[in-house]
Amino acid sequence: MTKTLLFLSVLISGFTFAQEDLLKDIDTIQTKNTDTSQPAFKALQIVTGQSTKLAAKKEWYIVVAHRFGDVSKGFKDFFGLDDASTKLGVIYGATDWLSFNLSRETNQKTFEGGAKYRLLKQNENFPVDIVGYNVMAVNTDLSTDNYPHLKFGDRLAYLTQALISRRFNDNFSLQLTPSYVHKNLYEPAIEDKNQFLAGLGGRYKISKRISINAEYFVNFDNHSFYKNPLSVGMDIETGGHVFQLLFTNSQINSDIGYLTNATGKWEKGQIFFGFNLYRVF
Repeated sequence: MTKTLLFLSVLISGFTFAQEDLLKDIDTIQTKNTDTSQPAFKALQIVTGQSTKLAAKKEWYIVVAHRFGDVSKGFKDFFGLDDASTKLGVIYGATDWLSFNLSRETNQKTFEGGAKYRLLKQNENFPVDIVGYNVMAVNTDLSTDNYPHLKFGDRLAYLTQALISRRFNDNFSLQLTPSYVHKNLYEPAIEDKNQFLAGLGGRYKISKRISINAEYFVNFDNHSFYKNPLSVGMDIETGGHVFQLLFTNSQINSDIGYLTNATGKWEKGQIFFGFNLYRVF
């Protein structure tokens, strides 16, 4: 009888400890399933527009962005290969919530410097990430031959954005992007000095390393000659970098140029193929 009681005591104790371990495992699994610490987007851009992802502290990124010419021109321009625009840039994570970037694009010979900073982070008590983004651009292609009274300040343009994203689950994220652009030099017949835009972008993961992305910006400049930028792309994660393939109706890579100088018409096949390549160090 004593041996039986001893056996039952050991068995019950073992079952109790096993049950506690099982409950701990379940709690861990639940925590992982509801984890919102991962960024809504894997790349720093959704397609060409910025995402709420930031470079981590002390990370350096090298960025190469390339847009070929209008594919609708056909074989004459080898489906856009003869007319391309390239942007080279660097991004540095000063902290986990603040990064700086500098780039130069061949189109309009534009230099851009910017800052990206997290204001609020999605968690169990707050539904979205909110990130601020500010850019100053310098158009070095402007010439005194066309503008005899050109001053350095006339070359400047500014962008302010609020990036508001939500990671719904491991596969799906959305972002709203209200934007404001100010240009010191502009053509009043075809655009406004101050332009307001609203953007919507998203990402849907279709495999472990591949996602489909899209974004669209509405420009409320009613008499603008330019089109609303619409872009679709694919993220491919390969080790230390993210490679993005894309189609867009805006050939310009710079943030301000992309938003306010799109010329292609999707319905007429006037689109530009391109890619973004990020390498992190």
